Amino acid sequence: MDAFYASVEQRDNLALRGRPVAVGGSRQRGVVAAASYEARRHGVRSAMPSVTARRKCPDLVFVPPRFEVYRAVSAQIHAIFARYTTLIQPLSLDEAYLDVTEPLIEHPSATAIAQEIRSAIRAETGLTASAGVSYNKFLAKLASDYRKPDGLYVITPRMGPRFVETLPVERFHGIGPATAQRMHALGIRTGLDLRGWEMDRLACHFGRAAVFYHGIARGLDGRPVEPDRKRKSIGAERTLEQDIHHWHQAQAVLEMLVDQVWEACSKRGLGGRTVRVKIRYADFRHTGRARSVLVPVPSRAALREMAVSLMRPFFPPDMGVRLLGLTVSNLDNADMRASGTQFTLELDAS
Repeated sequence: MDAFYASVEQRDNLALRGRPVAVGGSRQRGVVAAASYEARRHGVRSAMPSVTARRKCPDLVFVPPRFEVYRAVSAQIHAIFARYTTLIQPLSLDEAYLDVTEPLIEHPSATAIAQEIRSAIRAETGLTASAGVSYNKFLAKLASDYRKPDGLYVITPRMGPRFVETLPVERFHGIGPATAQRMHALGIRTGLDLRGWEMDRLACHFGRAAVFYHGIARGLDGRPVEPDRKRKSIGAERTLEQDIHHWHQAQAVLEMLVDQVWEACSKRGLGGRTVRVKIRYADFRHTGRARSVLVPVPSRAALREMAVSLMRPFFPPDMGVRLLGLTVSNLDNADMRASGTQFTLELDAS
């Protein structure tokens, strides 16, 4: 989807159309969750601090996020996908891989299916989507970004290796900023540079990821679309309006995080066996602690007790705290919580 959250807000509020819009908090410690294309032209990007975004675009309009609305629209879009294939792998509310090798409805090509899906999304939601069509996930993802917004791009098997050659490695989906920086230090700046490295040499610097990097430099990616991929964790974070120093301040935020995480777990019918807390300090250093149990955490009260026991030793801190987070992982079906098994704590600190 094109600037999904911001586009939904512009669709639902005529006064926002054509204006630079940021979804997120507008205060000192706020962060941009999404930016309209009008805002992006001024350099506003998601995850940017709100004060920076306001400096880049003084006319920026901030609107609070409405995640229930975004989830409802996402469900509409996924219902459209489901008309064409059962092989759908969501990446987020606004993005997914579809395998249409054997579509549910006969079509002349994957390109025709992509065009029809885009038309249906526009007709039924009033929003625009961009699509990438190719013979593997890596290239389809690259293609989906190539003609945004409201675009469609196809990378054929003949085009694949050549398309990758001139692309900067930081544009590769699966190579993050830190890895790109390491590659730059080794003289690897483009797909062609990466292709020049043999597997053994790549493995010395990048370990198991070398197999993936070796393949994508040649336009190859054997990963399947995984419609039943299990969720690995459920979490929530809160960037604070002002640095905090006292336990009673942290406790109030932690209560909110416990409520959010427990509600999200309950909605999905999941329970977790590992609880982790995260702290980011005023200088952006971060730390955390985790604890695992033998069965999924059985109740909101138990989650709160574990979260408090993990967070409490960090207070009082040596400097102000700007962010707190809580995550539950090692997820299982919630029915396991009913086992009544006594759980034993095993500390995993970091």
